[in-house]
Amino acid sequence: MGLTADEAKNVAHVLTEALPYIQRFRGKTVVIKYGGNAMVDEDLKRGFARDVVLMKTVGINPVVVHGGGPQIGSLLERLGKESEFVQGMRVTDAETMDVVEMVLGGLVNKEIVNLINRHGGSAVGLTGKDGDLIHAKRLQMRSNAPELDVPEIIDIGHVGEVESIDASVVDMLVHGNFIPVIAPIGVGKDGLSYNINADLVAGKMAEVLEAEKLILLTNIEGLLDQQGKLLTGLDTKRVGDLIADGTIHGGMLPKIGCALDAVKSGVASAHIIDGRVPHAVMVELFTDQGIGTLIMGS
Repeated sequence: MGLTADEAKNVAHVLTEALPYIQRFRGKTVVIKYGGNAMVDEDLKRGFARDVVLMKTVGINPVVVHGGGPQIGSLLERLGKESEFVQGMRVTDAETMDVVEMVLGGLVNKEIVNLINRHGGSAVGLTGKDGDLIHAKRLQMRSNAPELDVPEIIDIGHVGEVESIDASVVDMLVHGNFIPVIAPIGVGKDGLSYNINADLVAGKMAEVLEAEKLILLTNIEGLLDQQGKLLTGLDTKRVGDLIADGTIHGGMLPKIGCALDAVKSGVASAHIIDGRVPHAVMVELFTDQGIGTLIMGS
């Protein structure tokens, strides 16, 4: 049975609306941080894989950076090892780091690669250790205790931040028509492995690759104002004002900071979108309305 006239009109509208965006972004790189519900719900996982394959098919170069906190926590629990957090960061001793590498670099990474390949793409999984990709240094955590005159440095183990990125291996894969899928594990000058926040890695990767867009998939609608209304079309000055007046606070601060750093470093735009919405990446890229919060360079 064919489409009705109204259904055909709707399909044609979607395709024609997408065309100028496909033309504009052809040949450009888009870095996507993949995490949250989109990594857990089976339908959303399949939808994400199709979105990434479609992007590559029409000439856009997706680079995927993924998280995996819940999966790490689940395996640690099964092993009888309790998870401890300081200021939202997992305390990572050498034994926990082995589990992190196993989950992020192995189980999660290869599942995403397999999913993309099953939907017609050619994905290749990497960690920051491959091709000397991510140089890390130990993250210095400072105590927030107000009674201390000098902030106490807290050692949370193998948790790192990005020191530098050598994107040669990613460039080679992108130009070889592959889709890189990157686990956020770096290596330090000390030869040790470090677990790094995936948002941070995605932001730095977008900067180094001179990406057109950075897309952060989250479990929220986007950035909301104090009345609960979605904010979008923001420039860096407006974001600064929203931080100053407390609209952006708590767990949203590091995510916004990462997006802000990216656009200040030359990435054309950053997007914080709701990964719980089916095909959220496609809706953001290829429609006039988009979805979530858009942050543009000034």
